[in-house]
Amino acid sequence: MDNFDWRTKTVKLAPVSLGLAMGLVGLILAAGVALAGEVNLYSYRQPFLIQPLLQAFTAETGTQVNVVYAKTGMLERLKAEGRNSPADAVLTADIGRLADLVDAELVRPVHSKILNANIPANLRHPDGYWFGLTTRARVIFASKERVKPGEITTYEQLADPKWRGRICTRSGAHVYNIALIASMIAAHGEVEAEAWLKGVKANLARKPQGNDRAQVRAIKEGVCDLAIVNTYYMGKMLQNAEQRPWAEAAYIIFPNQQGRGTHINVSGAAVTKSAKHFDAAVRLIEFLSSAKAQRIYAAQNFEFPVLAGVPLNPIVESWGPFKADTTNLAEIASHRRMAMKLVDRVGFDL
Repeated sequence: MDNFDWRTKTVKLAPVSLGLAMGLVGLILAAGVALAGEVNLYSYRQPFLIQPLLQAFTAETGTQVNVVYAKTGMLERLKAEGRNSPADAVLTADIGRLADLVDAELVRPVHSKILNANIPANLRHPDGYWFGLTTRARVIFASKERVKPGEITTYEQLADPKWRGRICTRSGAHVYNIALIASMIAAHGEVEAEAWLKGVKANLARKPQGNDRAQVRAIKEGVCDLAIVNTYYMGKMLQNAEQRPWAEAAYIIFPNQQGRGTHINVSGAAVTKSAKHFDAAVRLIEFLSSAKAQRIYAAQNFEFPVLAGVPLNPIVESWGPFKADTTNLAEIASHRRMAMKLVDRVGFDL
């Protein structure tokens, strides 16, 4: 059995068995261990990033956090638990996963002056169902050797025949790419977005495969000249001895700087509909939007803080400032189903 710290009442679980982990939390709560000064958290975010934040929250507020870490299955588990779920709050990455929680009616709205002040309006649900806590940009990585600065400056240009056989990406059906395609639908409508996606497919150097890092490796190996990648992977690769040469072979392009700006996505949080510790859950999310927590976020995972004025990780800062698309992510999320249909319709992954 994974470790349970009886002094802090914090469940420390490796992301291996979500069902077993969440069952354990339920047994703990049923046994009466949970006290008024606690909050129960389900997290898709990794322990190395979240534990320092939760420890800082407990030190500041005295509220203990029972946390379950998971890689998959959280939505299904919450659905199965229903009103009996022990979870008070959920932490996850990607607007799609947050939207799924709303669509399944598993979260409840929060009205907080602190959250509204700390988090820009486009990075939180209009009705308070979720709140972005960090951002990452989905950008173009370009070969330093084979792509000159200024040769490509927009997402739209990824469909230009000039790049035939020169682009790499992971599956079009992955949540990161679905959000990007959804942003194209929001900007141009379904018809133009489909034409664009067909153009990108025609320009692929190989069938979509692997993760974001694999695309940058492909640039290094000469398989392609451009790749669609989240910004934070540059920082992660630069700190990895094996992957550092991949990162050093490419540079980041923030698309659409003369127009709507670069598409961004979020990691975020929501309070569950079943929350038994509602006030504590809100305090936790408010803390995660605070300057103290945002500094930890920025330092740990090469993401951009949502709170203005928080210093960036030096590596992130070295990429330079950029203009972000300010379309509300709830609107972009509303186009996800159509984005998935377009991926299938054009046979993007075939």
